[in-house]
Amino acid sequence: MRIAGVDDAGRGCVIGPLVIAGAVFKLSDIYTLGRLGVKDSKLLSPKKREELSEEIRKIALQVEYLELQPKEIDRVVLRGRPLRKLNYLETISMAKVLRKMNVDIAYVDPTDVDNNRCARQMKRIIPQRIEIICEPKADRTYLATGAASILAKVFRDKRIEELQEIYGEFGSGYPHDRRTIQFLESYLEKDEELPNFFRKSWHTIRKYENTLKQTLL
Repeated sequence: MRIAGVDDAGRGCVIGPLVIAGAVFKLSDIYTLGRLGVKDSKLLSPKKREELSEEIRKIALQVEYLELQPKEIDRVVLRGRPLRKLNYLETISMAKVLRKMNVDIAYVDPTDVDNNRCARQMKRIIPQRIEIICEPKADRTYLATGAASILAKVFRDKRIEELQEIYGEFGSGYPHDRRTIQFLESYLEKDEELPNFFRKSWHTIRKYENTLKQTLL
């Protein structure tokens, strides 16, 4: 039996891509993931994620990534079509990752509040027969999904490092990170156009834009 896990990284950030990762394993190798200490990436240190990412890639039969860039995310968020916003975009993107895989069952950490709807939407665009289990916090329940969460997080962290090499330090890219907010404010205060790696549809950006306008009045 071939088992897949699918998960994302960077959904809530204001800077950088949203990364989806999928990984396929033989059933017998799932137990190896457990012995290695695979779990939800949020429960691991950056160093441990890096180490496990290398081990996971050695074990996996197949690994696939898909990046959703800020421009694409902004388009669906600003368009505002009911049931066709970010949740839908990510669900379809996860299905695209699974479509490249030959697996019997897939464990997915869904973004949709309706788990069954998420599975139905994914199956509509996947030609092969796959049993899809969409379950909240699947990355904490299923080792294959935990492995995918680690791969997605490490991949996204590398993309953030690449951006920082060009543009300078801006922290994690998440709204709760003060360094990220200071980086954003530096552009807004100079009235400079935000780079294309910012998610311009995010409430965080609109909030600070409005705050700055009120300050200047």
